[in-house]
Amino acid sequence: MVGMALKTFKNVFSRTAPFLLNQTTDSQIPVGLMTLTSRRCINNPADVQHQEEHPVVLITGSQGQLGTGLARMLRARYGKNNVIMSDIVKRREPKHNSGHYVYADILDFNNLQEIVVNYNVDWIIHFSALLSAVGEQNVSLAMRVNIEGLHNMLELSRQYGIKLFVPSTIGAFGPDSPRNPTPDITIQRPRTIYGVSKVHAELLGEYFNHRFGLDFRSLRFPGVISYDSLPGGGTTDYAVAVFHEAMRTGRYQCYLRPDTMLPMMYIDDCLRSVVEFMEVPNQDLRMRTYNVQAMSFTPAELFEEIKLYIPKLEITYKPDERQKIADSWPMRFDDSRARAEWGWSHRYDLKALVKVMFEGLTSKFQAEKQASRASRYAL
Repeated sequence: MVGMALKTFKNVFSRTAPFLLNQTTDSQIPVGLMTLTSRRCINNPADVQHQEEHPVVLITGSQGQLGTGLARMLRARYGKNNVIMSDIVKRREPKHNSGHYVYADILDFNNLQEIVVNYNVDWIIHFSALLSAVGEQNVSLAMRVNIEGLHNMLELSRQYGIKLFVPSTIGAFGPDSPRNPTPDITIQRPRTIYGVSKVHAELLGEYFNHRFGLDFRSLRFPGVISYDSLPGGGTTDYAVAVFHEAMRTGRYQCYLRPDTMLPMMYIDDCLRSVVEFMEVPNQDLRMRTYNVQAMSFTPAELFEEIKLYIPKLEITYKPDERQKIADSWPMRFDDSRARAEWGWSHRYDLKALVKVMFEGLTSKFQAEKQASRASRYAL
């Protein structure tokens, strides 16, 4: 009789729990309901060491430019099993000793719920998005991924009391914004679907914070430069592509004018800003969205610094449609509030950036050559 009653209760609960969860009005799920679902769904409780000082972090879109590096940094800080990487593609990193990796479709709310409950997630770092150039080519898909996906993350975080980070961008500003410098709070009105979706995220996140108490946080990133990832054709990607072409061919054709100034940041500074920002106590934050940057430079200034390493580098200019986007973006971020209110400080200026890019790409290209030779010998 007891077994039959328990089976009946489980059947009723499985049908009613989603409705009850969706009707919850507080920022956290009722304790009893949370306990039942957590005990029923956690797969490997021994793997996830949930402690107050070590949050369990879910990273969406973790196979992008920022996700893998941030996961590596957070695993070193909180433990490899406390960071869950997720995406809709197979992982590129080595599987051994790398921590959890799961399939996560940000448009599938039930899929996301299951991950949050199974791993008892405390933080979500929401990197999944279509960027500016790709978004303009497929606006309807960008709206689904960047807006509907965001709505799922906000509602999920509200229901389960999760701290949510959603990055923003220089693309959240438009031609009507002050460009030099661009303050945290000003007119925005971007002209790309990527920028529009990011303004939507900033404002809706702030609303959820005021209305439901959700711990929502966002940083507006400038162009992010890294030797680990290949340039993808974005507006600021010239600052990565030029290093590859300079070292491989000794020449580069730039799609922006030589005097086009944009804010930039080396990836290590970018990732560190996320970690430091997320660790600030909620009550110490005066805003939900802050500007951060490290430097601003023009293509001409960057190329002159690169020529200290490759003096014979040949540069030509052929501006394309990305010039119009760059002309509507900030030339320089005012990030004084981030520096004053939670201690943001960059470590890489232009000289340090160029130095680390050459060092990293030299090692990377040498490793590729050695691997190529080894494969030829194996054949």
